[in-house]
Amino acid sequence: MAIYPDPTALSGGPATTAAGPTPADVAQADADVEVALESLGQWQLAWRRFRKHRMAMVGLGFFVFMVLVAIFGPIIVPYDPLNIPGSTIPGGMPPSLAHPFGTDNDGRDVFAMVVNGARISVAIGGISMLIAGIVGVGVGAIAGYFGGWVDNVLMRVVDTFFAIPLLFVILVAARFFGEGQVTSLILIFGLLSWPIIARLVRASFLSLRESDFVEAARAVGVKDARITFRHILPNAIGPVIVAMTLIMASNIVLEAFVSYLNFGISPDQTSWGNALANAQSALGLGNWWWAFFPGMAIAITVMAINFVGDGLRDALDPRTRL
Repeated sequence: MAIYPDPTALSGGPATTAAGPTPADVAQADADVEVALESLGQWQLAWRRFRKHRMAMVGLGFFVFMVLVAIFGPIIVPYDPLNIPGSTIPGGMPPSLAHPFGTDNDGRDVFAMVVNGARISVAIGGISMLIAGIVGVGVGAIAGYFGGWVDNVLMRVVDTFFAIPLLFVILVAARFFGEGQVTSLILIFGLLSWPIIARLVRASFLSLRESDFVEAARAVGVKDARITFRHILPNAIGPVIVAMTLIMASNIVLEAFVSYLNFGISPDQTSWGNALANAQSALGLGNWWWAFFPGMAIAITVMAINFVGDGLRDALDPRTRL
């Protein structure tokens, strides 16, 4: 019996290389991708999404740079920015090789003030953000999980915070309780910034507390505290992290604002807000560098934090495509 060759073999078989991948190859590739994604954890997937956000990566890089400047400021500028040796020149000196950001009337180096001011400004923004996050998550989680009269009482407290003029309260508190101390300002900003986080956490808990995994945990006797902070909170943490980054940025600006009005950091300490306050008299003299460099440090840092917040918002959204 004659054996005839397979016609597909004579023609090179199915066109998989010349004409591109076949539907079967595409399906197999998609399946491989799904298997690979299933092996990654929630935070690994979020980091993969975050890395694809270019502006968020740029913002993260600059923010890390500013944190390093704040930490190693005394090494970068090993002298007191408010007591720099050198002659006092009326009107200050413009930027030069010796003083990259120029000097003021008292011979103080603006570059040294910006570098050392990063420590106080970033610390106030970061630590007050953590305080607001801890208080807001605690209040929102309790209100959203238990509901009823507990929810009503806690939400009326939150409504009270939203009803009062917080800027006025901050100025009064900074004047009478702050006394120009960094610790006092951190507590004031943190204890007045938590209501927005409490609202976000409460809304997430109200939608998650009736989920199947919560009912299953209750059925096996898991305690309420463990259900709240071990099972529900990780599923509601995405919007909270984004809100905390925005609070950090706003508190850095708020510190500059109250210090500019002489309600914030005492004059014997250095922050970006104090540097701007010292530059008030220079604006009419045309000495732009006094206010320009501290203002740019604030603006760029706040923009970087906002970019990171945008990236986190997309990265922590499970509906975002990789």
